[in-house]
Amino acid sequence: MNLVLDLLLLLATLVYSYLESLVKFFIPRRRKSVAGEIVLITGAGHGIGRLTAYEFAKQKSKLVLWDINKHGVEETAAQCRKLGATARAFVVDCGNREDIDNGVSQVKKEVGDVTIVVNNAGTIYPADLLSTKDEEIIKTFDVNILGHFWITKAFLPPMMKQNHGHIVTVASVCGHAVIPYIIPYCSSKFAAVGFHRALTAELEALGKTGIHTSCLCPFFVNTGFTKNPSTRLWSVLETDEVVRSLINGILTNKKMIFVPSYLTLTLILEKFLPERALAAINKIQDIQFEAVVGHKIKRK
Repeated sequence: MNLVLDLLLLLATLVYSYLESLVKFFIPRRRKSVAGEIVLITGAGHGIGRLTAYEFAKQKSKLVLWDINKHGVEETAAQCRKLGATARAFVVDCGNREDIDNGVSQVKKEVGDVTIVVNNAGTIYPADLLSTKDEEIIKTFDVNILGHFWITKAFLPPMMKQNHGHIVTVASVCGHAVIPYIIPYCSSKFAAVGFHRALTAELEALGKTGIHTSCLCPFFVNTGFTKNPSTRLWSVLETDEVVRSLINGILTNKKMIFVPSYLTLTLILEKFLPERALAAINKIQDIQFEAVVGHKIKRK
């Protein structure tokens, strides 16, 4: 009897969820205030991290900015101050555990408890697997996923105590679908998406409904990480477009943020199409960028 009741409850929940999604599609979600929140952004010296910092500065948040590039992160902090926000810059290598631990200690001592974490720092080494150096594989995982673990573990306890906070994972469409010649990157982004989903489920299981999570999954972004990217079906995204979607997603507590949004439909189709059809689609897409293949730089 309990199983029957559980199944009926599941059916009611499904109907309610679809109706709720339909309503939210036509009615904009309410945006929360992040004024006064202490926001840590990694990889804030350029690209998505830098523009995300500017957007939080406009929202009157208190910025804690990390990057391995001293000049870049200080430049970002200076611009945030011009926008009227408090901003502190720290030189931190998010692929180095000792660097992260030192940065955490500094922030807790000099700034306070971080309430929003944006795990944005990332790295990529475009090459075929056999041309990829072992240290490049290790560095990719250190920055793109292990850093997320160390940073989140460090700043999550005060959030848990207050049942208030937000953990943002900057991943990629490569965390859902694969592209040749960036195997370590795709693998690390699959891990990042898994980290986000598992953390979301765990916080819910613990009853910490006041701690929100978001995961950004864009297509190729024009940040300079990959040289000369192009595709026949999708346009390469500009950083400001991606950041607008990210900020809107954070302020509305959106769990998964795809840019462009219709990537969701493509990924759903991928689960149902036969392999031959998927191969044909990949051929039509003709995704290209500069990569080391056979130890030589080629456009692939």
